[in-house]
Amino acid sequence: MKFKTFLELVEIQAKTASILPYFMGIIYAWYHYQELHLLNLLLFFIAMFLFNMAVDAIDNYMDYKKASKEHNYREEVNIIGRENIPIQLVGTLIVIMVVISAGLGLYLVKQTGWPLLYMGLYCYFIGIFYSSGPKPISSMPLGEVFSGFTMGFMIYLISIYVNAYNVMTFDSQTFFIILFASIPNMFAIANLMLANNICDLEEDVTNKRFTLPYYLGKANALKLFKWLYILAFVSLIISVYVGIYPKMMLVTLLAIPFVNKNVTKFLHVQDKRKTFVCAVQNLALMTTLQVVTFLIGIWVDF
Repeated sequence: MKFKTFLELVEIQAKTASILPYFMGIIYAWYHYQELHLLNLLLFFIAMFLFNMAVDAIDNYMDYKKASKEHNYREEVNIIGRENIPIQLVGTLIVIMVVISAGLGLYLVKQTGWPLLYMGLYCYFIGIFYSSGPKPISSMPLGEVFSGFTMGFMIYLISIYVNAYNVMTFDSQTFFIILFASIPNMFAIANLMLANNICDLEEDVTNKRFTLPYYLGKANALKLFKWLYILAFVSLIISVYVGIYPKMMLVTLLAIPFVNKNVTKFLHVQDKRKTFVCAVQNLALMTTLQVVTFLIGIWVDF
């Protein structure tokens, strides 16, 4: 298998959804706790990245295995069939990535404490059963909820914990403060999945995958797509107002015209090749601006 093919198999282009919450967690840990543990950071990044790649490979693997023969998805769309990748090789790669990731995770549990084990088990459960098992999460109207929560919040929370485990009070108040702070990322990531499911609605129904847009109807799904961005920016303003984030992060609001332009474009046409990229661009812009303005806010103490 060519390296380029492997990168497509693990959907490397979608890793913004996990990498930027990871960096937000690092900055949050420094801002609120003045703590960074560089070895923990490195090991968590490797474990997270490997497992994220494994999850996307599992998704392609299961899509290939379960694809209906009524159309040419398996042979012409899915990367495994299109590039003639041996299915056994894909399975082996998935196992290797999951095992290495889990091993690093267990080492971090030993270094930081039991809360990481429970957070990690949740993430592994969702990641593995997102597209596998008798009733995959991705085939139900829950994909947006679990993808947004797991990638937008849990990666953020774990990144904070592995840095500040020795000084932070890990209680319900801390949990909900960080949960609220992560809403912009959660909603932008959920919209990535929502846009994907809207674009794939007809194909998903053919493959007996009944996602959220199927139950809401396309018109309501598009309204939800718009409102999730609105609520993301509102929550960011509130987080700055109550002191969770520095005031400099309000500069992220400059992204609103660009995000609105992409939303308008997607509301007009829902096409995987033409307009799905709008959700990708919105996620990248919103999360990148948060990271940059968060860093600047710490630097200039504003």
